[in-house]
Parts: sequence; structure tokens; C-alpha cells
Amino acid sequence: MKITVIIPTFNREKLLVKAINSVLNQTIKVDEIIVVDDGSIDNTKCVIENLPIRYIYQENSGVSSARNQGIKKASNEWICFLDSDDIWIETKIEEQILFHKNNPNILFSHTSEEWIFNGKIIKQKKHQQKPSGFCFNENISHCLIGPSTVMIHKHILDDIGIFDENLAVCEDFDLWLRILDKYELGFIDKKLIDKIAGHQNQLSFDTPMMDTYRIEALLKHKSKESIKKMIIKKCDILIKGAIKHNNKDIENYYISLKANLHIH
Repeated sequence: MKITVIIPTFNREKLLVKAINSVLNQTIKVDEIIVVDDGSIDNTKCVIENLPIRYIYQENSGVSSARNQGIKKASNEWICFLDSDDIWIETKIEEQILFHKNNPNILFSHTSEEWIFNGKIIKQKKHQQKPSGFCFNENISHCLIGPSTVMIHKHILDDIGIFDENLAVCEDFDLWLRILDKYELGFIDKKLIDKIAGHQNQLSFDTPMMDTYRIEALLKHKSKESIKKMIIKKCDILIKGAIKHNNKDIENYYISLKANLHIH
């Protein structure tokens, strides 16, 4: 199995080196590491110039664009993603290679992860437990697949498509749903990722009204009754907020969206 690791980054010079080193320190070495610099204005290029990686710079276009650039440039059939603020445990690649060799019909897998917020381990709740198998419905309410945990065969991306660059956030939620509508998901029940949160420059903390982007992702599957129920739930949340803040445009938009879907 030949593997390319894609690391998108933006102004994370202090975190990026740790992320890259966690790939270099794997018990089984990957074949290619691509760092896509999404328009950083810090010292990102300088701090990694002596590391054995392939560096690609682009004007700031968002994480979806950066990941897609890496996918297009990847030389190998298997793709892994690593966010530049996360860390791989040293056996991550070894465990996933073993899984896929034992399950050759599964072309998409993820692992469990340790959540660390401001240096403290966060206990994951029951509804955040990781899914496996043909599990489209299990992933409707929450994004249960962390990008840094994923290993995926390029065949799936050629078939389904890549990240939606119109989504500022929830781009991973969107892609996983599109994939899970057709493909089986494998799961390695080991915490092979340290997911770091609580630092500056964290996209999910900086993006307001994330449910607007979740709805955009869900609308791609609006013919499914289970999806319609989730859309109404999220529309009601946004309508309630719009009423509270006297924002008639948002209120009317989501009322209209519900009506067009024949949801009452």
C-alpha cells in the first residue's frame, strides 16, 4: 500500500512541525507527505523547509481547496488527511494498513481519537461514539469522522468527488455523507489521534452559524426522509435564533426552505 498524507495549513507554524513529525515517526513510513499552505503569512515555509515533505503554496482559499489541491497532486492510491493542529500516534498507519489488508473490500476507514482541550482530555459522550459499516443514517446528526483519522482509497474520491469548496466549514461532514451513501466504513477502535482544540486559529470556533453549512450538506440528500427530519430540526434552531435577534431575512429564508421541502 502506497500512501500520501495531505496536511492543509494556515498560519500554524508552531503546530505544523509537530504534526509533520508525528507522520515521520510512524512505525511504518508513508510514501509521500504533501503540505498545502493556504496562504500563510507567518513563517510556515521557513520552519518546514528542511523536512522531507512536498510543499505547495496557494492563495488563501479555505481548507477544502487546500485538501483538494493535495488530492489532485497525490502520487499514491491511498490518501490520509492530517489537520495541522492534530497529532498521530506512532502506530496509526500500521494499524490502518493491517485493517485494510484484512478487509480488502473496504476502501474507507477511520479510527478513534483522543480529544484534548487546553491540555485536558475531554471525555466523549455516548452520541459521539464512532460508527462503522454502511452507516449513512448514523452520521446525519453529527460529524462522527475526524479528517485526521481517515484513510481512503483514491477510487472513492474519483467516484464520489472531493471536498465542496463552497462550504467554509462542515466540508468534511458533507464529503463523508456523500461517501457513506454508497460505501462501507471501517473502524479501528483505538485512539490513534490526539485531536488538539482550544488554541487560536481554530476554524470551528471562528465560524458563526455552523448549522447553515450543515443544512447545505444535508440538502444534497433531501429526498431521504431521515434527512428531511434533520433539516427541519436545524431550520428550527436557526429560526429561533433569528427571531431572538430580530433577523427577518434569516427567519423567512428557513421558513421558506421548510415549506419548499413540504415539512411543517
